[in-house]
Amino acid sequence: MGDAPSGRDGQQSPVSPHVSVVQRSRGSGVVFALVAIALILAIAFFYMTNERRGDRQADKVTQAAGSVDDAAKVVGEAARNAADTLRNDH
Repeated sequence: MGDAPSGRDGQQSPVSPHVSVVQRSRGSGVVFALVAIALILAIAFFYMTNERRGDRQADKVTQAAGSVDDAAKVVGEAARNAADTLRNDH
């Protein structure tokens, strides 16, 4: 039968090499990059909307001050009219 390995009944058994394939997962790096980008965008969005919110609050304060100014003008006009009425009656 010679030097070659043999199986049963004089048949040769096929040689099957054991090969292990190791693949590195690149998906976790992509997921990490996407999460990092999403976090950066969320922070940028927060700061942009927060700045606008501050602008809106400043606008509200300005409008309130304008309303107080308008109210003071109305009261001043009313006082002037009342004074004029009193002068004209006497």
